[in-house]
Amino acid sequence: MVLKKAATFYNILEKSVNSCKSDCIALSGGLDSTILAYFLRHKPVKGIVIIAKDFLANDMTYSQLVAKEFGLELFIEYPSIEELFEAVEETIKILKNFNHIEIRNSIVMYLALKKAKQNGFTGMITGDGADELFAGYNFFLKKSNNEIQSDLERIWKIMHFTTNTIGEKLGIDIESPFLNESVITYAKSIPVDLKVNTKDGKKFGKWILRKMFENKIPKSVVWRDKSAMQDGAGTSGLTSLFESILSDEKFDSKVKRYAKEDKVKLQSKESLYYYEIYKKYFQPPSSLKSSKSRCPYCQAEMEHDSRFCRMCGSLL
Repeated sequence: MVLKKAATFYNILEKSVNSCKSDCIALSGGLDSTILAYFLRHKPVKGIVIIAKDFLANDMTYSQLVAKEFGLELFIEYPSIEELFEAVEETIKILKNFNHIEIRNSIVMYLALKKAKQNGFTGMITGDGADELFAGYNFFLKKSNNEIQSDLERIWKIMHFTTNTIGEKLGIDIESPFLNESVITYAKSIPVDLKVNTKDGKKFGKWILRKMFENKIPKSVVWRDKSAMQDGAGTSGLTSLFESILSDEKFDSKVKRYAKEDKVKLQSKESLYYYEIYKKYFQPPSSLKSSKSRCPYCQAEMEHDSRFCRMCGSLL
């Protein structure tokens, strides 16, 4: 049964990838982009990877390994701290929020798309959607099958991808094979135990993808632990940087001020930095829309079944 399901899905995904017309791929060396690179190995597609110059990043080795394995020319961008700050501001202007998690991840795609544009590419292939469809996030590993299924169904209703918004702003077409309608339909039809299962006593998400490709892509990648985009590219280092450059006294003073003036409760120095950029261009969230459902931390309009605020990133 598993082999039959895998074979069917392989054909669906292969068709989706082969329909892509873009000539570059956002390559992290993670499972999703490596699977796409495998299907693209006979095409003249270039890989783009972002590695923060001044922070610890773990995508470099894996992306180089994958590029060598499948004969992809690799464009590597090493943004400095100054370039990361610039990317933060531009990303906040595009996304119109100060969600610390989303910004930290999205600046990676902003920089990749900017690099693509500088090199004359007009489209980019991404691995967006695999984690949402096949339970790739680490929080799924601690849940029962019923809880996983319930969470997936909730996520499918609200999932969105900032890559599309950033790509549109920069004039780069985004192609995401995992979000092809036939792939989505098939992913929703397969049982949870094909999405989260064990290998040598250890639990993994995206299990069916790993089993499908364990003899086709490098072993070190196929059973690689899920790594957030911010960790792979090194932008997670921004969190500790903000902690070091702003005093506790100044932070406390500004937090009190914005809570009073804007009804925004900021919980970290990183969030404060992003909010102050947001304020340069946009009104406080409380003044944007009228809604019965509002975030208790920033007063932004909330989707009623969401468990986090898209505007500020707070968990509810």
